[in-house]
Amino acid sequence: MNSTPQPAMKQGSQRLSVQQAMKLAGAHARAGRLVQAEGILRQVLKQRPNDQEALHQLAIVAHNAGKTPFAVQLIDRALSVDPNVHILQANIAEMYRRIGQPQKAIEHGLRAVELKPDAADSMNNLGIAYFDVGNYEEAVACYDRAIAARPRFPEAVSNKGNALRHLKRFAEAEAEYRRSLTINPSYAEAYNNLGSVLRDLERPAEAEAAYKRALTLKPDYLEALNNLILAYKDLKQYDQALATAQEALKRNPQNADALAYMGAIYVDQDKVELAFDVLNKSLKLAPNKPETLNMMGRALFEADQPQKAIALYQRAIALKPDFSDPYNNMGNALKELGKFDEAMKAFETCLALSPTSIGTYVNLVDAHKFRSNDDVHLKAIEEQLAKADTLTEERRMQMSFAGAKAYDDLKRYDEAFPLLLRGNALKRKTIGYDEPTILGYFDRIKNVLTEDVIRALSGGGAQSRTPIFVLGMPRSGTTLVEQILASHPRVAGAGELKDMSNTVNAVRGKDGAQAPYPEFVPAATPAEIARIGEAYLQKLNRHAPGAERITDKMPSNFYFLGLIHLALPGAKVIHTNRNPVDTCVSCFSKLFAGHQDQTYDLGELGRYYRAYHGLMAHWRRVLPQGAFLDVQYEEVVADTEGQARRILDYCGLEWDAKVLDFHRTERPVKTASSSQVRQPIYSSSVARWRNYEKFLGPLLAELGDIAR
Repeated sequence: MNSTPQPAMKQGSQRLSVQQAMKLAGAHARAGRLVQAEGILRQVLKQRPNDQEALHQLAIVAHNAGKTPFAVQLIDRALSVDPNVHILQANIAEMYRRIGQPQKAIEHGLRAVELKPDAADSMNNLGIAYFDVGNYEEAVACYDRAIAARPRFPEAVSNKGNALRHLKRFAEAEAEYRRSLTINPSYAEAYNNLGSVLRDLERPAEAEAAYKRALTLKPDYLEALNNLILAYKDLKQYDQALATAQEALKRNPQNADALAYMGAIYVDQDKVELAFDVLNKSLKLAPNKPETLNMMGRALFEADQPQKAIALYQRAIALKPDFSDPYNNMGNALKELGKFDEAMKAFETCLALSPTSIGTYVNLVDAHKFRSNDDVHLKAIEEQLAKADTLTEERRMQMSFAGAKAYDDLKRYDEAFPLLLRGNALKRKTIGYDEPTILGYFDRIKNVLTEDVIRALSGGGAQSRTPIFVLGMPRSGTTLVEQILASHPRVAGAGELKDMSNTVNAVRGKDGAQAPYPEFVPAATPAEIARIGEAYLQKLNRHAPGAERITDKMPSNFYFLGLIHLALPGAKVIHTNRNPVDTCVSCFSKLFAGHQDQTYDLGELGRYYRAYHGLMAHWRRVLPQGAFLDVQYEEVVADTEGQARRILDYCGLEWDAKVLDFHRTERPVKTASSSQVRQPIYSSSVARWRNYEKFLGPLLAELGDIAR
């Protein structure tokens, strides 16, 4: 029987059969000589336009040359010859996925596995397509079928871990990654994936080790290097995290993720200007990255721009609707603006998307007044508290503070305070509070800034009546007093500013090194003292350009009260006082966003309060009468109008009844008291400590005779 004649192909001086030409094209393709392979395959297709195998091989060459859309067209032509070819359906499915058409990938992938049900690779690729459209349950089913067909299939096992991770089944995902590594101990990608789920499980030290192992196996693995930045950030090893980010940027200066992660670190470090710089660079490279938009929102929030922050959170959510973190962050911004109903909706949405977002409960309880024991949020908190032993210490600490606030609202005091004791003890373990140094700082100020020093340096400074300082212990009524002042039409409330401490820290000695406070003050010339005041005023005026009077409500400015008197003699200073035990109990009940490291142990808190109390007594002795006004919180509660008139009179401001409606004043308030100052005056916080008296032995012992 005669065979069908085959046309001859010309290759140089040789004439090849189609079979020989196809074999030669394959050899070129395998060697990476794609141009030569393409040339031969095109010759074949000139003579045999519908040669299915030639179309398929040319599609593979085109795909490898980066021309995947053209490759799809070629395989589509091949399928028009015969659609029942498994390899064609499998390859076009994967190519459609690569060009961002996952639904078409699923369509062809289903046909591929229908044609060959035991094709593990096809089933794995179909799982990836389902993963890409967010159908993680179907992806898991596909990976399971792929693994059943080929039990030692490390890629499919790791991919299953990825789908489980997106389903927030983190423990199962970890097991799959480890199973993949049992099959292939050199699988760098599985180590990288393992590191990420270990971060989800809040085991950052183990995540660090996994990422490092991935990089040992694959030194140029940029994704693992980027993820290592996050592991160091989780561990609060910020210097190492930034060094790793710099290494990632050295390898690829266009690394948008590394820049975004640097921004997150700078936000954690309160270095907002640095955060803006790197986050803007990241967004120029990847303008629609939801995670980066969310972090830019955080930076704007920390820079006291809550409205702009909300706009960024909304953009992040629009791009990624199931992204829970922006909802939590948006809730905080809305709370700062006094929009508590909207804030609650944001927190509730966050928890609906991510029920394990335990930190959100801490934010939610601050915006929510618990009024009944069947409150849905109370039940959720109690469910978390019931399984506290299974939570990490960080989460247990957060839930303890959240539960204590709920029980305090409900007057279940005997249940609230044990939670506060546990939450504070867990928080105290995470901070390095150097009590001898802090208490020594109080003594240094009193010893250095004596009455003689104050008298000798008085009379100069920067002349301005703009600043109004409101200072005192945290939780002593500083926010209430500032809100009263900020309700006056001639006053802008700037909130808690670091401007004075930053100005003091910027003072340099003759050697260029930072000059220590308070020791630099007696040695300063009148001109140097004036420059300190001018530097502060430049910072202050940026918060409310053109404002006649601006409040600075940083409580800890009491450290600098003597220097404020010298450098800013026209400034008004209001010192808020509150019952010492109430003040301390209120501090102990708060998980502060900033550094209040002295507040997480009752004994330490009592000793700190005594030191503060002694420093304020010192300022009363060494400063002229009228250098600051003492305002008693309880008197403001009992006689709001009388005390408001007294405060305005001291500040040289005419009476305006708007100050009595301070709770209606619309402005950002970013303190632990942001919810309280949105309400009319109430007296329930007066003598609050009596509810907890039996628990307060260590605090009362340290306060001694000043406890009342």
